[in-house]
Amino acid sequence: MAIDRIDPDLCTGCGACENSCEYDVLRMDEETGKPRIAYPDDCTVCSRCQKDCPVGAISLVPGIHVPITSFFGF
Repeated sequence: MAIDRIDPDLCTGCGACENSCEYDVLRMDEETGKPRIAYPDDCTVCSRCQKDCPVGAISLVPGIHVPITSFFGF
């Protein structure tokens, strides 16, 4: 998993991280109104969610790099 955690005390539930994720790794939790890591294996470590979070609630696992595979087999 590339996203280490989403700090629930810092998170305001604005949804910026969910909107910035092209792979739908994050989903808003209906009970808490805050994002949860729904599909951790799909994360490509692009760090958009972390950059777009206005309060710095998202921490990524350092040193993790997940290569994006090509659809053409290269």
